Amino acid sequence: MHTRTLGQGLQVSAIGLGCMGMSQSYGPNPGSRTDMIGVLRGAVERGVTFFDTAEVYGPYVNEELVGEALSPVRDRVVLATKFGWRIENGASNGLDSRPEQMKRVADASLRRLRTETIDLFYQHRVDPDVPIEDVAGAVGELVQAGKVRHFGLSEAAASTIRRAHAVHPVTAVQSEYSLWTRDPEPEVLPVLAELGIGFVPFSPLGKGFLTGTVDTTTTFSDGDVRTTIPRFSEDNRAANQQLVDQVTALAQAKNATPGQVALAWLLAQHPSIVPIPGTRRIERVEENAAATNVALSADERADLDAVAGRLGVHGDRYNETHMVLVGK
Repeated sequence: MHTRTLGQGLQVSAIGLGCMGMSQSYGPNPGSRTDMIGVLRGAVERGVTFFDTAEVYGPYVNEELVGEALSPVRDRVVLATKFGWRIENGASNGLDSRPEQMKRVADASLRRLRTETIDLFYQHRVDPDVPIEDVAGAVGELVQAGKVRHFGLSEAAASTIRRAHAVHPVTAVQSEYSLWTRDPEPEVLPVLAELGIGFVPFSPLGKGFLTGTVDTTTTFSDGDVRTTIPRFSEDNRAANQQLVDQVTALAQAKNATPGQVALAWLLAQHPSIVPIPGTRRIERVEENAAATNVALSADERADLDAVAGRLGVHGDRYNETHMVLVGK
């Protein structure tokens, strides 16, 4: 596995692992907790060093899973988790990034992750009721206390990133980014390049769509978040299929999988981009990791960009409730 460097010199594997789906969002998990521990430890054996979780995944159970799985190899991995929600009665109930709440979350996450330091602590969504300067300052205090190493933001606007970085250096920003989600390109990515901040795309495979395994015949199970996303309506899946067809054709020509081509395209955008595809299967970890060996020429990347630009994308990437929380 190749490595890459995010902001502030934080070195991680070129492909990370998003752990959310092991606990929520994609319907019943066909594997047991023991199976998921095996996947997480197997990922480390295959060179993955960057693992992404959050207190709200579950809530709490995903951090507990990651902590149990990775505590024996803690010195080999970088753990990223997130704060910023008010969790009541086992569910998120609005945003809460007040400094006192952040510090409580940090202490609880440290216990669940079975570690003394959180490597990367993201604000999960920007809280309009708490100035970002206060958030950055509170993270700085956690860094001074040795509880956190690095500060991150998720789905933040370019202006917010600048303001936060002026108070405490931002190491990484994560947002949805892929061939069919290009929102960060006009404003966020240029600011990150200017300030030396790494970028961590989540859902880099379009929540499965860019792998070619989802089409108009796919039936999603109860509890699958894709049933709530306009982009995954049957009509929109049909309209978006042409982009997947183009990715699939290129993959066949390169003796690769569509998912590997989609990840290779992301890796080629900038050397400090580190995608975090999620999976519950070790064979998918292996497939995703091998994307670092898929080289796309400038012409191939340009062809993909041209097709994506010509076709556009049908349907929003979140429902209305979640769309209002991004880009703040």
